[in-house]
Amino acid sequence: MSANSKISWCDHTFNPWWGCTKVSEGCRNCYAATFAKRLGKNIWGAGIPRVKGSATVWGEPRHWNRRALVQGIRPRVFVASMADVFDDEVDPSWREELWELIRECSALDWLVLTKRPENMLGMLPHDWGDGWKHVWLGTTVENQAMVMERTPVLQAIPAALRFLSVEPLLGPVNLDLEGIHWVICAGESGASYRPLDPDWARGVRDQSLKHGVPFHFKQWGTMNQKKAGRLLDGVIWDDFPISPAALVV
Repeated sequence: MSANSKISWCDHTFNPWWGCTKVSEGCRNCYAATFAKRLGKNIWGAGIPRVKGSATVWGEPRHWNRRALVQGIRPRVFVASMADVFDDEVDPSWREELWELIRECSALDWLVLTKRPENMLGMLPHDWGDGWKHVWLGTTVENQAMVMERTPVLQAIPAALRFLSVEPLLGPVNLDLEGIHWVICAGESGASYRPLDPDWARGVRDQSLKHGVPFHFKQWGTMNQKKAGRLLDGVIWDDFPISPAALVV
């Protein structure tokens, strides 16, 4: 959990639980798995129990929600930076508790990013309908194989807002942006990072601009993100979509 996230595309991060299993090439150098290992937490891999957050952690979004109502703002909350909401090895009751919390805290925009979009339909809340206005659904597409595999699944899910996280970008990609409302692009961090070719990032940017989709460039592929900065061709690409919840009268 982080009340003031260092991730450029959100205001807060909320981890209802920790732990996951690597499922694709983008997971190879998973920062969350590395961080958990440093903390001595054995929570990564098939059959290994996930760890639920404390009551204090679960209470933070209610605080953010109350403050948002007073201030008239809509903070973006990245859900499960240290896990995957649609991980099928998570206790289903935890996910139901999460949906109840999200339902309650409607002054926040909840960004739910997964590498398992195929699990979404069976794990969304019973009253999801055409999508909750304050929940944005996204999937990771780190290479062309994942673009082709995951994007159509996300496009078929009813949602008020859908987004693609092209991170870590591992090669040139051709995106299908039909029904996609936002694109995040970034390189890999950490000691074993795989470098990001600027032309790959330019390709994602240019496709986004061509289709009128807001483009957000988060970081380069490097160990020292602060030194590398966030400039792509001299510009900080910091675009966000308008929250569907903000448009509700």
